[in-house]
Amino acid sequence: MTTDDDTLADTLATSLGDTLGNTMNDTHGNETDSDLSAGQIKAYLQAHPSFFENHPDLLELISLPHESGAAVSLVERQVSVLRERNMEMRQRISGILEAAKTNDKLFEKTKRLVLTLLDTKDLPSIVDTLSESLSNDFQVEFHSLILFGDQRSMPACNARIVGKDEANSHVGTLLRSNRATCGVLGSDELSFLFGEKSAQVGSVATVPLSHGSTFGILAIGHSDPNYYRSSMGTLFLNYIADVLNRVTPNLLQG
Repeated sequence: MTTDDDTLADTLATSLGDTLGNTMNDTHGNETDSDLSAGQIKAYLQAHPSFFENHPDLLELISLPHESGAAVSLVERQVSVLRERNMEMRQRISGILEAAKTNDKLFEKTKRLVLTLLDTKDLPSIVDTLSESLSNDFQVEFHSLILFGDQRSMPACNARIVGKDEANSHVGTLLRSNRATCGVLGSDELSFLFGEKSAQVGSVATVPLSHGSTFGILAIGHSDPNYYRSSMGTLFLNYIADVLNRVTPNLLQG
């Protein structure tokens, strides 16, 4: 082996030794293998010249400076930039995969709820099915289903029933939006939607229920004020509302 090859092997051995040492420190605290020296790593690399072909991931961890004096060489800077971009891309891909897993779970939960709702034949069953799914399957902290009408003419159920005028006086803005809304609400709106539990609710997602005319509102809440944000997607909540809009109106009269 030539002198240049020896120098490269020395540099690789030192850099790889530092990398392995840092990795072991991160994993095992200050415990390192005192028998693992740069010389041994050098000897191993010389005996196994195809090592990095079989372990290309290690190349991303190794810092191999170029001899260009005090200045950073262009190649070294380019490698650094590419490495940073690679890490950023990996983080983005990881985020996308995590979001996909979350959406897949939400889809399965939503499908189960929708199929059960389609099999219900009366208003009490719809209300109880929705409540059970939100509490147990979706693990929603707070939820409220409020229907508009005359309680005397509607089937008895666990939903809260109020007059439409009363609803408009408290949550008229949410009803007129005709779409799902997320964020922090005022105390009057929270009190109307969640009653005695309103003080525990930090953020809310609501969606009006309508089929020709508005007949109710569905609200879910969380104790964290930043949990339901105006920037978050409401696809699944809107989908649940669409199903309720189809199966509920014909069952509102006793």
